[in-house]
Amino acid sequence: MIDLRSDTITKPTTEMLEAMMQAEVGDDVLGDDPTVNQLQSRIAQLFGMEDALFCPSGTMANQIAMNILTAPRDEVICDQYAHVYLYEAGGMAYNSMLTPRLLVGDRGRLTADLIEKNINPIDVHYPRTSLVCLENTMNRGGGSIYKLDEIRKISELCKRKGLKLHLDGARLFNAIVETGDKPSEYGSLFDTISVCFSKGLGAPVGSVLLGSNKSIEAAKRVRKALGGGMRQIGYLAAACLYALDHHVDRLKEDHARARSLGQALKESDLFSEIMPVDTNIVIGKLREMAPETYLKLLEARGTMAIKFGPDAVRFVTHLGFDDDQLNQTVQVIKSLK
Repeated sequence: MIDLRSDTITKPTTEMLEAMMQAEVGDDVLGDDPTVNQLQSRIAQLFGMEDALFCPSGTMANQIAMNILTAPRDEVICDQYAHVYLYEAGGMAYNSMLTPRLLVGDRGRLTADLIEKNINPIDVHYPRTSLVCLENTMNRGGGSIYKLDEIRKISELCKRKGLKLHLDGARLFNAIVETGDKPSEYGSLFDTISVCFSKGLGAPVGSVLLGSNKSIEAAKRVRKALGGGMRQIGYLAAACLYALDHHVDRLKEDHARARSLGQALKESDLFSEIMPVDTNIVIGKLREMAPETYLKLLEARGTMAIKFGPDAVRFVTHLGFDDDQLNQTVQVIKSLK
């Protein structure tokens, strides 16, 4: 079965497993795991930020960031389709007593002008706008990428208005390999950044939260409160280090295969619209057929995707999807009527 439901379904390669087995470990809650410390130091240096914290998931990393950058009853500006709003189980309200201000961006991407119009005035009736959350790449936007110039404008606005700026960078490396932007350029613009290793980079578990020394010290306490303090996790950190060495540049292969899938969907009479394919996510809107029907036909022919809205399906290319599987999937798409 060819599984294109998500890039989270990847399994460690043989070489990654070997790196994990050879890892030197210690108790990370006590700060004694040398492999975790190496990962945190390396990723912080890569992004030009002071420190980093290994977390079990991107959701936890995002939730920690929102907690340490705000106060209860504050407001968070994000896109209406942001992961921090749609897919984190109401965590910003539950964990940090925050209210979301949902904006309608361009394929999930906000602009400085749009954000500025939605910052609350200082008034006892309104929640205090204190944080802006961006997502790059944008999942619901079909893997859309922010232009760095627009992020600079947003960062300058936040500094001018006294707001904090967080990046949900679950698929940030997909954006970086496509644009050629430097990780350090992102590090200079955000207060905190979360980066996921268990999607396109192919590690089994793990995200990191990047920030200043002060913010990461605060983040450690919140991680502990959320149950995210882990012990001998150098085995998992070793997978992330291996991914940094071997799985970043190859993301371009995922993007090329996604574009081929997108072209096949465009040529299918079953679809009325295919979202632009910028990275490794392909979203197609069906003309008349229900997504559930299309997915059953697809699965009967050996390929899996997921429903992505009332009339759309999503395919995500990844480490475990090669050219032979691409050719097979294209033929399956062409065969469906």
